[in-house]
Amino acid sequence: MDWLRLQKALSVEADRGFNDLMGNEFRFSEFLSRSLNQSSIDLPSRSQEKLQELANEFATYADLSFSQRQHLVAETRRFLHQTKRWVEEQVELEQGIGNETRSRSVAVVAPARTPRTKPLVESKMVKRVTLDQAVTFLPGIGAKNSERLAKLGLHTVRDVLYYYPRDHLDYARQVNIRELVPGETVTIIATVKRCNCFNSPRNAKLVIFELTVQDRSGQMKLSRFYAGTRYRNRGWQELQKRHYPIGAVIAASGLVKQDKYGITLEDPQIEVIDHFNASIDSLKVGRVVPIYPLTEGVGADVLRKAVVAALPAVSQLQDPLPEKLRQNYDLVGLQEAIANIHFPPNSQGLDVARRRLVFDEFFYLQLGLLQRRAAQQQEQTSITLAPTGKLIEQFYQVLPFQLTKAQNRVVNDILNDLQKPTPMNRLVQGDVGSGKTVVAVVAILAAIQAGYQAVLMAPTEVLAEQHYRKLVEWFNLLHLPVELLTGSTKSTKRKQIHADLATGALPLLVGTHALIEDPVQFQRLGLVVIDEQHRFGVQQRAKLQQKGDFPHVLTMTATPIPRTLALTLHGDLDVSQIDELPPGRKPIQTTLLSGRDRSHAYDLIRREVAQGRQVYVVLPLVDESEKLDLKSAIEEYQHLQEGVFPEFKVGLLHGRMSSAEKDDAITQFRNHQTQILVSTTVVEVGVDVPNASVMLIEHADRFGLSQLHQLRGRVGRGAEQSYCLLMNSSKTETARQRLKVLEQSQDGFFISEMDLRFRGPGEVLGTRQSGLPDFALASLVEDQDVLEIAREAAEKVIEKDPRLDRWLLMKQELQYRYQRLMGGTILT
Repeated sequence: MDWLRLQKALSVEADRGFNDLMGNEFRFSEFLSRSLNQSSIDLPSRSQEKLQELANEFATYADLSFSQRQHLVAETRRFLHQTKRWVEEQVELEQGIGNETRSRSVAVVAPARTPRTKPLVESKMVKRVTLDQAVTFLPGIGAKNSERLAKLGLHTVRDVLYYYPRDHLDYARQVNIRELVPGETVTIIATVKRCNCFNSPRNAKLVIFELTVQDRSGQMKLSRFYAGTRYRNRGWQELQKRHYPIGAVIAASGLVKQDKYGITLEDPQIEVIDHFNASIDSLKVGRVVPIYPLTEGVGADVLRKAVVAALPAVSQLQDPLPEKLRQNYDLVGLQEAIANIHFPPNSQGLDVARRRLVFDEFFYLQLGLLQRRAAQQQEQTSITLAPTGKLIEQFYQVLPFQLTKAQNRVVNDILNDLQKPTPMNRLVQGDVGSGKTVVAVVAILAAIQAGYQAVLMAPTEVLAEQHYRKLVEWFNLLHLPVELLTGSTKSTKRKQIHADLATGALPLLVGTHALIEDPVQFQRLGLVVIDEQHRFGVQQRAKLQQKGDFPHVLTMTATPIPRTLALTLHGDLDVSQIDELPPGRKPIQTTLLSGRDRSHAYDLIRREVAQGRQVYVVLPLVDESEKLDLKSAIEEYQHLQEGVFPEFKVGLLHGRMSSAEKDDAITQFRNHQTQILVSTTVVEVGVDVPNASVMLIEHADRFGLSQLHQLRGRVGRGAEQSYCLLMNSSKTETARQRLKVLEQSQDGFFISEMDLRFRGPGEVLGTRQSGLPDFALASLVEDQDVLEIAREAAEKVIEKDPRLDRWLLMKQELQYRYQRLMGGTILT
């Protein structure tokens, strides 16, 4: 039986989402069913029956639900690991070397030890543990525990070694009782003076265990609480007393706390040791203790036991990073890092191990992105565009303003890209109102004047409509047609657009997801422009690009992304920044308010509307929520129209309205028919009304800083002074400090950096659409310095050998991690 091929097929099927992948000859399920049926291995009858049962289940794989497929693949992987190990042991026994081989000592990298803690793996004769061995065969684990570990995706010894702790408790520091400081985690060595175990007089289900201990500096009481009727048994309680006799020496670890009875350890871990100077032989006391992510039915003790049993196999790990690279960046070897991430000797050992493994996570991600970028630069496109021409010159003439220095710099970046024989793949980042659309139009005109078509895709109908309106104004002056295609476009109009695109009569099409979903065919697509690109999935962006033959791609975002996120998400893109606002724009005056300041906010609104200007009022919800005490858009609209501003016309806009209703609400506001627009975050992008001068955001603490900055950007688009009022409903100091950032800064990049620190990358980008890889250890907030050096190292490696042919171990590791990190898909 081809064990490796079967396990690889099962692994790929799991990584790709249990979709019954099609291979070169057979579907996954057919390949498994055939292979298991044709097995010629002589197995015990029960194993042979199981093999046949699995083969039959794969024959019906197409009819199974997702969870049934998931279970079947996991069960088969475990069975094959166990069977392969059994076969190997039978071969060893037949050759007469089985017992000798298994009793031979192996070289082990010793994990976690302190001067007073025994090593977890000693140099005695141990059974050899191999990386690809099933966890069932680990000493002390067995079949029952291996089933539990399988719930965490741990099937092999290698899986266990790479299952990193989510945190550590540092109990390595030993102190005297008199030196205990609340808030620290420590270990004490002391003598038992008194031991008691009794039923709580106040709670019938609670049992209290108390230990009074003393060292040369003082005395203290340790308590543990046990909930459950089985602990009320007198026999169990007496056993505890016998376990800790008076005069016994104990080591106790925990968090120091001060309560009304004095200083103590919270929920202490306690072990009896031989004497005061004895080594501590424990997984939970006197050392840096790993805390693992667990799931229901899998206890911490079982997982720690599996890790300890797997640690001897660390010596078999080969380090893919060359020694010179490790020396350049001060990185420890892989074996030492893996051993010490689980049971480090001390906090310094943990830091060093973690740094190496975080570097690996970032390094292979950057390597993959840079390799993709190198491949893109090898692609050839027949679309080379001139940097000047009649259309571009006419456009500059009809523009009522001059481009800023930043806009000119970015335009030059783009026009240089368009002349190269490789397709452009550039991201333009620009703050709200910085003029990204104008820059995109220059690129679009370069494509059109060379005889190509262009397409601009936006994530919402509101934003697509906004782009369309602006482009129509400019394109009419240039006598060029432009059309809009969204989900609301009527079928007759849709057919006309399709026809004009196919003949080449339509040079530019603006739209939403409808551009992808529709049977849209371009005659000669030369440029793809994607706005707010982070709101689209990878596949959606790729589908639009595939409508042309290696078209140039320009992506834009008004959500400034900190460098760490940009490297992680867009490491294969060229990035340009428009870091300058058009002249004449006044900074928006931003003020943080509480409920008692509401009357001041309403006074400001009245004053501004009386002077002919307009106001946004933004809320986080559409309907009133029973669970959250938040104002809803509908409720607030009625309140403001009837109770607060009856003299003004108030409008309403939210995401549940039909496209026609949204258009009507925006049009009325744009035409000054409504003075105040109550809205949800639909207005975050796309609504451009230069006359609006006040943005009042209710429950501002419910929004991220980047989103608030986007909302604030809806005002301040004219020459008049504008205001953003942040109504804070939270009583926490953290929320107030976070919102204060907006009071102090108008810089979108600084604000997004602070947002990243306050909320984390998943929340900043929107977790579902973020495209963020799933790191086991690395943090984009805490490990920015490691990301920088990992990027530098990856650039040097790719510069020397883009295909990694001189570093085969690194190449294999990259292929494995790229599948795991990104599910086999390209990020951008």
